[in-house]
Amino acid sequence: MSIFLIVLFFLFMMIGLPVAVSLGVSSIVTIFAFSDIPLNIVAQSMFSSMNSFIMVAVPLFILTGIIMDEGNVAKEIFNFSKSVVGWLSGGLGHVNIFASLIFAGMAGSSVADVASTGRISINAMHQNGYSKQYATAVTLVSSMLATVIPPSILMVIAASTAGVSIGQALFAGLIPGLIIALIMMVINYIYCKKKNIGDKTTFSPKYIVKSFLHAFPALLAPVILLGGILSGYFTATEAAAIAALYTLIIAVVVYRGVTIRELPGIFFRTAKLTGTILFIAVTAQVASWVFEFDGLPGQIAAYVSSVSDNPTIILFLLFIFLLIVGMFMDATAAIFVLTPILLPTINAVGIDPLFFVVFMVMVLSFGLITPPVGVCLYAASHITGLSIEEISKSTVPWMLIAILMLMIFIIFPDLITEPTSWLNL
Repeated sequence: MSIFLIVLFFLFMMIGLPVAVSLGVSSIVTIFAFSDIPLNIVAQSMFSSMNSFIMVAVPLFILTGIIMDEGNVAKEIFNFSKSVVGWLSGGLGHVNIFASLIFAGMAGSSVADVASTGRISINAMHQNGYSKQYATAVTLVSSMLATVIPPSILMVIAASTAGVSIGQALFAGLIPGLIIALIMMVINYIYCKKKNIGDKTTFSPKYIVKSFLHAFPALLAPVILLGGILSGYFTATEAAAIAALYTLIIAVVVYRGVTIRELPGIFFRTAKLTGTILFIAVTAQVASWVFEFDGLPGQIAAYVSSVSDNPTIILFLLFIFLLIVGMFMDATAAIFVLTPILLPTINAVGIDPLFFVVFMVMVLSFGLITPPVGVCLYAASHITGLSIEEISKSTVPWMLIAILMLMIFIIFPDLITEPTSWLNL
């Protein structure tokens, strides 16, 4: 059953059907062909999988990202980032990374980052001596921070699918995200210093204070979100609702980048994107049921365990597997489909499920910036006018660095799991 479903799924994908349709149709055809289970039970299962308080966080975080994209929030973040790190060698490259880091802590969406702060950063870098290819590469790789830094939408989905605490998963991504951002800035500094490229701003405490005051309402958002979740004052879903309301207020009242008339369009975009994600979720639920019914997770766990019982070796194998999957499959769909399959394997070899959730999200995020399904890659191409080939070529060195960083996390998993013990999450 599992093999039939997987083959059928990829066949439908190859002829151009959307991911959710391909997954749903292949799952239903498989059930119809190999079992006598009534299809009305399948429909009930699909509905009940979405009848979840946790999943409400997804559309709310999406709404938050869209409001920030439309509401001049990105501009204020960019100006503040420029005042803080723009005076270093490779200044605007640092600004690009630092702005992505801040935006990640507000919107949780890599695509929103590329479309908002990314657009501003690329134009500014290109006008100040950086090649458009280099500026785009930095933008793309730094946009991956939004999948790691809380409140990452993918992290919420992965944690809820794996049955891991969302608060733990979000905080577990914070330290790795900060480490990755710091290493990116070091690489940017070395490269720009060596090539003697990039304009620098003048260090000005007065400018830092001024830009901070302008950006303060926006910068307060991640503080409220993370502080509330970690303190236990509200859940991740309640945090998403507060984030959406707060960003709506600052976008309309403070920055005035969004008008009341534009809100229906924003809500429509949110509903459309949410519908896409949740459609994948409900069809993935059926596929996961087929895999469970067929015993696929247990078979994979047994096979992997026979290869090695060393958790580090298993993680390296999963690393390669997830990299390949991320290139050809939407990250959201991959999380919904693969998590129930791989969890028994993870538990069998003694890998912490919390580490696996964060690690899986980080690896699958590569698929956002690689062909053939990299949505961030296509967004960057649309913004810059560069071809997919040009952008992909310029991104390769940065991706190799990112891969090395992920290998460090495999060797030192405590970098991800240990920080959660500091707050007794």
